[in-house]
Amino acid sequence: MRLRALLDTDALGLRLLGGEDELDRTVRGVMTTDLRDPSRYLSGGELVLTGLAWRRDPADSESFVRLVAGAGVAALAAGEAELGAVPDDLITACARHRLPLFAVHESVAFATITEHVVRQVSGERAGDLAAVVDRHRRMMTSGPAGGGPDVVLDLLGSDLDLRAWVLSPAGRLIAGSKVSGPAPAPDVCAALAAEHLTASRTGRRGPHRVTVGGTTYSLFPVRGNGRTAAAQGGSRDVRETLLSDWLLAVEADAGDWPAERLDLLQGVTQLIAVERDRRDTARTVRRRLAQEVLELVQTGAAPSEIAARLRVAAPVLLPGLGAAPHWQVVVARVDWAGGEIEGGPVAQALLEEILVDPLLAGPEHSDRIAVAQTGDEAIALVPLPAVSSEHDGSETGILAEELLTAVRDPLSAGLDDDGRLTIGVSAAVHSAEGLRGALEEARHARRVAAARPGRVCAAGHQELASHVLLLPFVPDDVRRAFTARLLDPLRDYDRRHRAELIPTLEAFLECDGSWTRCATRLHLHVNTLRYRVGRIEQLTGRDLSRLEDKLDFFLALRMS
Repeated sequence: MRLRALLDTDALGLRLLGGEDELDRTVRGVMTTDLRDPSRYLSGGELVLTGLAWRRDPADSESFVRLVAGAGVAALAAGEAELGAVPDDLITACARHRLPLFAVHESVAFATITEHVVRQVSGERAGDLAAVVDRHRRMMTSGPAGGGPDVVLDLLGSDLDLRAWVLSPAGRLIAGSKVSGPAPAPDVCAALAAEHLTASRTGRRGPHRVTVGGTTYSLFPVRGNGRTAAAQGGSRDVRETLLSDWLLAVEADAGDWPAERLDLLQGVTQLIAVERDRRDTARTVRRRLAQEVLELVQTGAAPSEIAARLRVAAPVLLPGLGAAPHWQVVVARVDWAGGEIEGGPVAQALLEEILVDPLLAGPEHSDRIAVAQTGDEAIALVPLPAVSSEHDGSETGILAEELLTAVRDPLSAGLDDDGRLTIGVSAAVHSAEGLRGALEEARHARRVAAARPGRVCAAGHQELASHVLLLPFVPDDVRRAFTARLLDPLRDYDRRHRAELIPTLEAFLECDGSWTRCATRLHLHVNTLRYRVGRIEQLTGRDLSRLEDKLDFFLALRMS
């Protein structure tokens, strides 16, 4: 804003005492001070408000004005509440240094002037930033010259003092402002993503305001151009697109923002959506490569033909690993209650987000996982560095549970009570001949994960050599009959007497039948433990000293 505009605002009650020729100066901020030397706190362009408490004699005016004028302030406004009329020596000093001088009537609070200037300057900065955002959006729409979302986030930080970050639906940091300082911790990002997905599932319009760790954030959904129309089509479409939409997290409470600033942030989300669409387009090539390899594997093509296709895929997916890296297969499936939504596309988008991890592929190649879709499944072909010959690859690569460590809470919130994600991970294979087996291994592992409780579950190839491989394939009626015969008598007794026989049985088996260790774990006397185990044997007709009966109880507990 210009100094001239201050005089035109009657509510401020300012009188110009000098500097008529300098009224076109721009005001970039405001500062109230009574320091004798405030220059260290000035950056230029401020309107300085002072009550003149620094003035002890007329000579002080020259010193004060010289310092603030040297700092490049726009003007000086002196209050009349303490000394009455502004001293002549201050008027003379300001004239000598060509510094405009205003008198502030005693009835006008400095806070009123400060609020007015800040509101005007912020509005103008927002307008300038909106123009920059619009120009940047046009540049990004026409090509990559715009520089990506980081540039606009930097502008939000430098011009509006807003710390902001772009997050994936799984809580992964996608972009952030260099001027905003460090990004929130990974657990905070995951919590923000979970809050966003929960709020979006309820149908509430953004921005969503949440508090995490004592800090308030405003969350703006980022929807790509291809998804916006679908997301407006109803709850079914929202569920299909929700788990693939990014979000803009701003460290501020947008509840009292003016409409202009909200519109500006919406423009920023549209700009980020351009980048999202561009990345989706880039993934098309990798998806096509994965689809081609998968079709060859499933149709029983010759290993030499699959190997030739892998040699083409390897440099595209993960440059620098050589012509023959090792591979892992990851299978994911999303099932919705009622089955009215196709789960394959959602599983594909989620698997691409989950597998984008620098720990998997190195920071410089963290977005090069190829994910195909077939029916309700998404299948990822993950290249890994070749391991030495003395290893079989089973000790390298992706571990199933590690995939879900950071994303379980956000994705569970997005799936809510009507969706489920299950993932299976194969061992690493070193040739085309092993891919078919790896695919079947990953599918079996996913079925093991599907047999577990929870919205988001994963299982790895290591578990396929265990009894857990068999449990998912036991018919439901057989499982119910088996567990009822062994455990129902104990449950009934616990319900009537609160005897805790089931927890005692679980602890006894986990301690391998050791009386001392089990009693210590349960904080019981050994005689009390022996009484409980005896009651279990009496109610079930089994003998817990026999291996066969221990195994039956163990399996019944696992299937219950």
